[in-house]
Amino acid sequence: METAVTKRLINVDEYYKMAEVGILKPDDRLELINGEIFKMSPIGSKHAAIVDRLARILNHLLQSEVIIRVQNPLSFGIHSEPEPDISILKYKADDYASGHPVAADLLAIIEVAGSSIRFDKEVKAPLYALHSIPEYWIIDLENNTIEVRSNPKEGTYSEIQVYMSGEEVNLMDRKLLVNDVLILG
Repeated sequence: METAVTKRLINVDEYYKMAEVGILKPDDRLELINGEIFKMSPIGSKHAAIVDRLARILNHLLQSEVIIRVQNPLSFGIHSEPEPDISILKYKADDYASGHPVAADLLAIIEVAGSSIRFDKEVKAPLYALHSIPEYWIIDLENNTIEVRSNPKEGTYSEIQVYMSGEEVNLMDRKLLVNDVLILG
C-alpha cells in the first residue's frame, strides 16, 4: 500500500511565531511564499544601488501620488508574505501602519534580479499574477534589461515586454529611461 507524502506548509502567524521564539533570526533574509520559507539571495552593491536609485527616481517621478516601499512585506493571504525590492502602492494616509499592504493596494512590483532571476520568473511572477498585481518588473542585472509583465490572468502575465538600454518604459503615464535605472559599464 502506498502512502501519499504531503508538505506541511506554514502560515504567516506561524512564520512570525518562529521569529518570536528565535528559530528565525532577525538578520535572516527570508520570505514566506506559498507556505514555504525561502532564503533570499544576498544583496550585492550593484543590486542595492539600483534599488536606491529606482526608489529615488520613482519618488521624484510620482511624488505624493503613491507610496514607494523598499524591501518591505506584503500580505498575500495566510501563506505568503513576499518582500519585493520595490512596491508601488496606492496612497494611504497612515503609510500602511495599520497593516501590511494587500494585493488590492498594489500598482506595481519591481524586483532587481541577479542570481535570483529564475526564482523571480518561476516563483514570484506566478504569485504576483495570481494576486492580480497589474505590473511586475524584473530588472535583469546580467542582461541590462527591464522586463515588464502586465495583464495578469489565472496565475500568469499575458503580456511581457523587454526594454533595453536606450529605450523608455511607461509607468503610470510617465516615461522612465532604462539608462537612468541601470548601472551600465
